[in-house]
Parts: sequence; structure tokens; C-alpha cells
Amino acid sequence: MSESNDVDLDVYGWVLEHRTADVDALAAGTGLDADVIRRSVARLCAAHLLHVSPDEPSVAFAVAPDTAAEQLVAPLEAQIREQERTISGIREDLGRFLPHYLRRRSAGDALEVLANLEEVRGAIRRASLACATEMLSSQPGGGSRIPEAMQEALGRDEAMLKRGIAIRTLYHHTARFNGPSQAYVAAASALGAQYRTAHELFGRLIAFDREIAFIPLNDGSYGAVVIREPSTVAYLCDIFEQTWDLASPFSAAVGQGLEEVAREIHETIIRLLAAGLKDEAIARRLGMSLRTARRHIADIMQELGAGSRFQAGVAAAARGLLEPNPVAPVAVPMSRADEVPPADDVPSSAGAAVAATALPVAGALPVTGVPAAG
Repeated sequence: MSESNDVDLDVYGWVLEHRTADVDALAAGTGLDADVIRRSVARLCAAHLLHVSPDEPSVAFAVAPDTAAEQLVAPLEAQIREQERTISGIREDLGRFLPHYLRRRSAGDALEVLANLEEVRGAIRRASLACATEMLSSQPGGGSRIPEAMQEALGRDEAMLKRGIAIRTLYHHTARFNGPSQAYVAAASALGAQYRTAHELFGRLIAFDREIAFIPLNDGSYGAVVIREPSTVAYLCDIFEQTWDLASPFSAAVGQGLEEVAREIHETIIRLLAAGLKDEAIARRLGMSLRTARRHIADIMQELGAGSRFQAGVAAAARGLLEPNPVAPVAVPMSRADEVPPADDVPSSAGAAVAATALPVAGALPVTGVPAAG
């Protein structure tokens, strides 16, 4: 219908009323040229809008537009159905190979699930021996460091550092107030390792050469997931780098930085309280025991003169303590900052002997990312 829609509408309407396609009659009735009428009738017939009698060309009748449309699209729909059957067959035929591919991918280099402590320790040991350039680790938790396990890990780290491997580790700020942790960091730092602390960490991670990463299972067990897929490992290392850039060097805890870090912990607890987090969540986020967290919270409530968390939030907001850079921070009770975390900071589940040598969600990765032997 490229010549003129108006012409075709006129011809269609006239044939609908008079039931004839006689050219002379159409010309007389519509005032159109005979050749224009012939072309219009041909177009309307091709569109199935007109039906001309094969025995008598002058006899014709108009067809309903929806009927004409069904006649035109029926062959196309049949082709579509045939193509859909072909597509379904291709997917079904090739789908038979998917289970084999998934099994190979799961058991291969991209992802591996280690279900128990011995498998985790063995895999980390092999990765540390094969490490050639650097090891990155994020170790949430504060004072849960066992001297014996730390001594073994120090020997392992020393061997890596002597091979020229760079070691960087992130701890929670609360690790600064633990005597064994301070001694460990001092010894390892003297060998060339680097340590920083932050208010909060993204989770537990050990990465070797930016090629292989270990993260804990989320079921509370001592298992781990080994990741070798390059994009995922790079993503995890980027998160580590972002946190590292914002963290504070551990060495500052020995001198004038100790009071500042303690104040930062205090202010972070205030913000988490105002956000509505429970005591257990605050303790977990800051890497301290529940008892220690509750002592900090009690100190804050007393300092703010608040009888409830709601009142504490109002008082903190009034003093500007919920701003990114509060102007008048609450004084930090240094009796809390100077003390070594109490015994309940050492996890009791599965025994303290494995707390620093495993990858549990509720425990700790190895202190430096390399598990102690035994």
C-alpha cells in the first residue's frame, strides 16, 4: 500500500458497499483513474482485504481486516513455532553437557570448598610455600591471640619474609590493646611485615600473590573457600587496599597514637549505638568480646548522662558526636584503653588451641594468615 492509503481506503469502502471490482463502475463511483484503481485492487487483494471471484473478475467482496491479518500472519507464526522447536532442541542437546562442565569448574581452579580444619591448614601451608611476591590478610578480632600459635606463625612468616615476600595484615583497633598482639607485631615488623588497624573490617581474608584467596565458610565451621578465579581475587584485593589506605599503622599504638585510637573506638561505638545495633553486633563489628563491648557501652552511657540508648543517641547528637568529624568527643576512659582484654576475649568454641590456626567465622584466621603447625 505504498501508492496512496487514501486511494486504497476509497476503493475498499466502495467494494465493501457494492460487492464489485468492476473498474468502470469503480471509476464512475470514486472518480479515480482506471489505472490507479487496478493498482489499488491488486494491493488490496495482496493484503487479503479484497477477494475477487476467479470465475468473474468483476465480482468481489471486502474481507474483515482482522481476518485478513490472521491469513497473513499464520505462515509467520508457523515459522516462529518451527524456530522455537529448533532452539529448544539445541538447548536440550547441549544441556546434556552442562553437568560435566559444572563438575569440572567446581573441582578445578576457580573455586574449592574446604570442609575441615586440616584441609584448610594444608591448603594455606601449600599456598604460603608457593607464594612469590606478597601475602595480604584481614584478621577481624581484637585480643584473641594465643602466644604459642603466634610464635609458630612468626617462624613461618619469617621464612616468607626472608624469601622477599611482602606481608601486610589488617587488624581491628582492639588488637592494639593486647600484649601478645603488640609483641607479635613488633617482632614481625622488625622483619619487614606491615600491620595496620581499623575500626571495622570487611571480613576475614588471606590472599597470596593476588592469585589465590581464602575466605571463611559462613556456616560457623572451620572450613574455607579457596578462590582462584582472577576477577574475584582481584576484587577482594581491591577491597583490602581500600581498607588499608584508610587504616592506621599499628606502630602508633605504642606511643602517642594509643589515646587517639582508643577515642576512635569510643566514637565508633557511639555511632553504632545510634544506628540501633545490639551489643553482640557491636562487639563483632569492632573485634572485641561481648563483655568488653558492654563495659565500653556502660562507660559511654555514664559519660553522656543517659539512662537509655535513645537518650544516649539524643545526647550524642547534641554534642556533635554523630558527625563524621565530631568537634567535642567524649573523653575516653583510659582505664579501658590501657588494659589487656579479659579472658573472655579468647574464643571458647572448639577450644582456644585452634582459635589462631583456623578459618572460622566466629574464631579467627591464622594470626598472620599462615596457620601454626600441630
